[in-house]
Formats: sequence, structure tokens, C-alpha cells
Amino acid sequence: MSVLNSPAPVLRSDLPPTPARTASADPRETMRRLPRSLQFPATLFTGKALPGQPSPGWTPGFHLATATVSVVLGTLVGVLALALGQLLLVPVGWAVTLHGMRNLRMMVYHQCSHRNMYRRRRVDRAVGHAVSSLLVIQNFQRYSREHVRDHHAAQHMTLKDPTVQAFLVSLQLHPGMTRRQMWRRLLLKLISPRFHFAFAVSRVRSFWSESARSERVSALLLYGTAVTATVLTGTWQTLLAVWFVPLFPLFQISNTLRLCVKHTFPVPGVVTRHGRAYFSSLTNAIFIGDALPSPELPLGRRVGAWTRWTLRLVLLHAPSRYLVLTGDTVVHDFHHRYPAAPQWANYLFARQQDIDAGHEGWPPYHEVWGLIPAISYVFDSLSAADAEEFDVNRLKAVSKRELFAAFDD
Repeated sequence: MSVLNSPAPVLRSDLPPTPARTASADPRETMRRLPRSLQFPATLFTGKALPGQPSPGWTPGFHLATATVSVVLGTLVGVLALALGQLLLVPVGWAVTLHGMRNLRMMVYHQCSHRNMYRRRRVDRAVGHAVSSLLVIQNFQRYSREHVRDHHAAQHMTLKDPTVQAFLVSLQLHPGMTRRQMWRRLLLKLISPRFHFAFAVSRVRSFWSESARSERVSALLLYGTAVTATVLTGTWQTLLAVWFVPLFPLFQISNTLRLCVKHTFPVPGVVTRHGRAYFSSLTNAIFIGDALPSPELPLGRRVGAWTRWTLRLVLLHAPSRYLVLTGDTVVHDFHHRYPAAPQWANYLFARQQDIDAGHEGWPPYHEVWGLIPAISYVFDSLSAADAEEFDVNRLKAVSKRELFAAFDD
């Protein structure tokens, strides 16, 4: 079955559950058959903790340290690979670097914008400035202001929400388009040099516009020193290949795919546009993986099923988790319920603990398994959305230089 036409899972609470949501077919539940030593890795990989599974006690500093180490390690791998002529290892360096960059952006920078990283304004701002200077993303002051005001308030998933503007203007997706049309346009954008150039220019401009002096000075010192040193030593090609490839095209591909699973569009005709039930309906968890093959299958079919399961794990699910749905993005629904939760650092387990406690005052959580089904589900919600409400022509004042800054949370 074509990816473009494959049925998206039913997630809304007002629709009957599909087999993917029932406990007996829950991919994570089937993984209970794995050895106990693999249960924690399975939780990290899928993004879904088991009921009652204890938290590892992560801290904000742990996430900052591991993301930073990932960036440094990936860069070193890339440099050594080029120096030793081991070109096949260069993509490995890219992947490790990109993973660290995305965690710096999606967890550290995001939590700093909520003043929730270390819960101290000056410290969070300093960390935020450092991350924006390193990654060349929308400056911290403007991001913090727009993210809280337009994305976490009453404007969530309206024309005033930067996420909606990014869909309608940057990706040129709109209500009435079919899922196939949206997928085709998305894939063409991902390989378009024009799209990536516009994205890169917008990132630089959105970083520089209104940025704090410390951000500008840090960026100029960092990149000025790096460029000067590599030009003088004749290693500028290494800088381009090892650092700027993951920083721009790869970061932007991951960024765009992440945008496409962040939130669903509201159902046409919804009258009540406030309250916990409404806002929770616009965000779903996105878990990664497939159910384990049934042990009751005949030997031949079981071997084939395990082969397919392993190939999908390695070629599809691992890249999705490691490069796109990094860190706490798999449980973004928990963040939108509790944006200032101090236990955010243990995100996977905090969400499950809230479920175990009965998610008091909130409707049940929703989930979808797999990056591709999650994108299709969001596309379907946009396809069915109110064409008049989400008419791009109603956007009167949108700065195109800022649109790409809205691709992340």
C-alpha cells in the first residue's frame, strides 16, 4: 500500500478506537515479552513508558550535557572521518551532530523560553542565548515572546499561530488538498535548493533581528573564529562538510518533518474553542515502533515477520526517533497540558505517571504510532479543516523572514 494513501490512525476521542489504540495491540505492550534489561531501552526508543515504570531521575543539566556531548562527538567523528579518508563515516558524524543540535533546540531552548529549564530567569536566558547563537535560530527574546503568546494561548492553531502560518505560507499546504498532494508538496520542498536557501536566509535574519547584544557577539566570535581559522589552515571544506551540512540542510529537513506532526487542525464546525478538552484534542503523542511479531506464527512466517520488523526498526523507526522526533517531542501533548511542569526532564515517565494518576481534570491522552502515519494524520486534519477559517489570503501581515522560525516548538 502506498505511503500516500495508507490510512491514518483514528485518534480523536469522539471516534471509536482502532486496533492501534487497544491495549492488546499496543506495540509497547507487546514489547513486554522482551527481557527486563531491554524494557528501559524500549521505552526510550518508542517514547512510551509502561504503566508504573519508574523514572530514571534525569535533570535539566543531564539533557544539556548529553546534547552538547552529542554535538561535539559528532563533529569530531566527521573531522576524523575526512582526515582519515573514511568517507562512509561522515554521515555517522552528521547524524550524531544533528541529534545533539535538535535536542538543544527542541528541549533545552524550548524549556528556557518557558523559564522552565533551571527555573531561574537569568540562567535560562543565558543558556537560551548560547543555543540561539550556536544554531542560528530565531533570537531568544522574540521566540520566547511569540511562542508563549501565540502558540500557548487562545491563538493556538488559528491564523495568528506561527505554526499555522508556516503550514499555509512556507509549505503552501491548505484545506481541500488531498493527502497525496500534501505529501508530494512536502517531499518536493525537502529536496528543493530554493526552499532550503530561503529557510537558511530566514533563520539568519530571524536570529539577527531584535537579538540581544550577547547573542550577536557570541555568534560573531564563534563563527568568525571558525571561518578565519579554517581559511588560514586550508580546512574550510571540512568546516562546510562537517558543521554546516547538519546545521542547515539536515537541520531544516528534520525541522520541517517535525512541524508536520506537531498539531492537528481543529474540526470544522467546532463552536467551543477553549478549555482543556479542546486544546488537548489538537496535540497527540507520537510513538515509534511496531508491535512484536506474534509468537504463535508458524516458523517460516515468524522468521519473515521478524525480518520485516527488524528492517523497519533500523531503516525507518530508528532514523525517525534519533533525527526527527528527538527528546521529548514524542510526548508533546504532555507539554501542552503542563507547559511549566518541573518534571519535564523526565518527560516520557511524567506523561505515563499522569495517565496512571487518572490525568485529573483532563480528557484521555491520544497517541499515534509512526512518523509517517502521524504526518498523514495531520495532513488529513488540514484537508478537512474549514477553508474559510484557514484561508491564506486572510493573513494580512506575515513577515516571510520570520515564518521559518515557527517550524519548531
